Order: sequence, then structure tokens, then C-alpha cells
Amino acid sequence: MDELERQTMRKVLRRYVPLLILCFVVSFLDRVNIGFAALTMNRELGFSATVFGIGAGLFFIGYVIFEVPSNLILERVGARRWIARIMLTWGVLSACMAFVQGPTSFYVLRILLGVAEAGFFPGIMLYFTYWIPGTWRGRVVSIFMAAMPFANVFGSLLSGYLLGLDGVLGLRGWQLMFIAEGLPAILLAFVVLAVLRDSPDHANWLSEPERQWLSLTIAIERSRVTTARYPGLRVLRNPVLVALALAYFGINLSIFGLSFFLPQIVRAFDLSLVMVGVIAAIPSFIAGIGMMWWGGRSDQHDERRFHVLLPMGLAVIGLGGSTLAAMPVLKLACLCLAAFGTFSAVAIFWSTLPILLGPAVAAVGFGAINSFGNLAGFTAPYAIGVVRDATGSFNAGIQLIAIYGCFAFATLAWAMRGVHGGAGRRERPDTTGVVSVSSVKRP
Repeated sequence: MDELERQTMRKVLRRYVPLLILCFVVSFLDRVNIGFAALTMNRELGFSATVFGIGAGLFFIGYVIFEVPSNLILERVGARRWIARIMLTWGVLSACMAFVQGPTSFYVLRILLGVAEAGFFPGIMLYFTYWIPGTWRGRVVSIFMAAMPFANVFGSLLSGYLLGLDGVLGLRGWQLMFIAEGLPAILLAFVVLAVLRDSPDHANWLSEPERQWLSLTIAIERSRVTTARYPGLRVLRNPVLVALALAYFGINLSIFGLSFFLPQIVRAFDLSLVMVGVIAAIPSFIAGIGMMWWGGRSDQHDERRFHVLLPMGLAVIGLGGSTLAAMPVLKLACLCLAAFGTFSAVAIFWSTLPILLGPAVAAVGFGAINSFGNLAGFTAPYAIGVVRDATGSFNAGIQLIAIYGCFAFATLAWAMRGVHGGAGRRERPDTTGVVSVSSVKRP
């Protein structure tokens, strides 16, 4: 690595990565903060666990449907303006959640919030390809995705505090929470508009040699992708890709099951709202630290299969164990294990996909896996809510997620058979454009 590359990337990373991580933290917080609102909102508005689960999950219906169109618009109008638009509309709609009156308004606003936020995460991933060469992208994406558990940490502490401000300005605590947590997205929209640039050619904060090096490097990478054979939608019939989608669905079931219902599970410990926020932050904090450590360990050992399957197994054990533990401390320990396993698995999962999918099918394959996996955002809260109303406990719903986790573990183990290495693994696509993993050898 020469000094020009090092200097250029230092400037790019300092300018964009902290801002985009902050935006992702705010987006994830606005997506799951209804888990805390449910502690008081459900009782005041008369929502059953089923009503809450449906509303929580409807976000992902709008999100999945409009994800691909949103990315196509981003390509047409430019990332800077479109990402700013996404943040502005989701911030406004998130704040409007404070004015929910019943199930209908709850459902409508959750759908609209999903439509507004659609394309944000894949849009950021696409934006990275405009600015960050492939040799730098892995570490940046890992750090970026670590924002998910840390958003839960920050959101737990902040939401618990805001819920305790019941009556301030004549509003209920959950109303104050929605308004206060929607405002940062609105403000950041204008920061994004001022700071982001659509390509290195427009980066007046880079020197001419830096601009030329970055533009040329990105152009060479993009030309390699566009000249690769494109297999069309036939790739969606490939069993390896199907197995990956089913496995990612299982990982997301755990993520969203924990994100939406962890506050209510912790509330059963008979704690104050503020302490619920503190205790609920612990699993996410452990997950965030563990996620970065485990991802670094995977890179260090140049190994993926073990590093994604082990945390998936730990997640299943943690989820199942939490339903059997009677002591609050033991239940919390199991939830911490589940959070570590789930978030560590998702980071390595996305790092593994380039090993399993050839470059010709990346756009179709990544989009299909991400869209199907996000349907778990509807399935998890709906299923857990229905089971909670039927049994009076969250345990059976969590057990269902753990059972599917066993199936997801098996499908991913099958899809990754023969894969052991990481970035150094050679790829050899078969006739469908998907890597034949059984023939992959060490370089």
C-alpha cells in the first residue's frame, strides 16, 4: 500500500464513515424503538400483543417492497439527495408515531415508515462502492454493521429515560420518545445533503492526485463487475442461494425477536422503566463488542465457516435457555449469549457471501437474500405476539425462533460445505454463476 492510497483513504474514511454510522444508528433506533414504547403505549391504547406484533412487523412489508425501487432511484438522482430524502421522511414519520390513536393509525404509520426507510441500508452499501475500494470495504462494512447492537445500547438507555418523563409538555412518555428520537434523523438529513458527494470527481476536499487515484481505482473495479456474465433471475433457483436466504431469515428472526421484545421480557423482572433501559442495554453492548472481536478473529485466521456456524449455535442455545431459566440473572445471561451469537453471525454471514456467490450474481443474489431475510422483521413480532396472547408468556414464541434457528444452522452448514477460508479463497463459478464450493481450493 503506497502513501497516496493511505492518505486518500484516511481522508475518505474520516469524512464519511462516522457520519454514515451515526445515520445508521438513528435509523435502527427509529425502527425498533416501538419495543420500548410498548411498555406503556400498549396499555394506554389497549393494544394486545398480537396488535403490537402486526404493527411492528408491517414496517418490513413496505420496506421490502420498495427496497429495490429505492435503490434504482438512488442511482438515477444521486446518493446524496436520495439518502437525505430517506432520512427526512423517516424522521418525520417516526415523530408522527407520537400521534397514534389506535390500531389503524398504528398500522398505517408503520407501513409508511417502512416505505420511507426502504433502500437506506442497501443504498449505503451501494454508496460505499462509489468511494471505498474493495480492499478496504470489508473492514468498513464490519464497523458499519456493528452500529446495530450499539444502536440498541444507546436506544435502551435513552428510551428508558424518555419513558420516565411522563407528563412533560402534556405528553405521555412514549409520545415524547417518538418525537425526541425522530428529530435526529430530520437534522441529519441536512447534514448528509451538505457533506456527501456523489462521486470522487466532486470531492473538492481531495487533492488532484488523490481524486485521480480514487476515481481510477473505483472505475477499474466497476468495469470488472459490469463485464461479468449476468445470469438473470435463473440464479434464484439455485439451491445454494435458497439455503443462504433461508439461513439469513433465521438470523434475522433472532435479531428482530430480541430487538422488539427484549424490553418487555426485561420488564417482567419487576424493574422501573429507567432500569429496564439499563438492563436491556447489556445484551446489545456485549453483542457489539463481541461482534467486532469475532469479526477480527475470523479475518486473522482467514476462516469463515466455523466463525459463522459457532455463533449461530450459541444463539440457538441462548434463546432456548432463556425460556427455561427462572432466575432473572440466568435469563439475562442467556439473552446476552443469544445477542452475541446472533449479531456475530450476521457480520460473518455477509463477509462469507462473496465466497459463495460469483461476481456475476452478486447484485441479484445479495438483493434476494436481503429482501427475503427482512421478511423476518414481520414474522418475528407477529408470531411472538400471537403466541404471547395465546399462552400469556413470551417463552413459546422465543422457542419457535430457536427451533427455526436449528434449521437455519443446518441449511447454512450445507451451503458452506467445503468452505473454510476467507478473503484468500479462490472462486470458480459454475454454469449458474454461483460458486461451486466443493471445488474451491486454497491458493
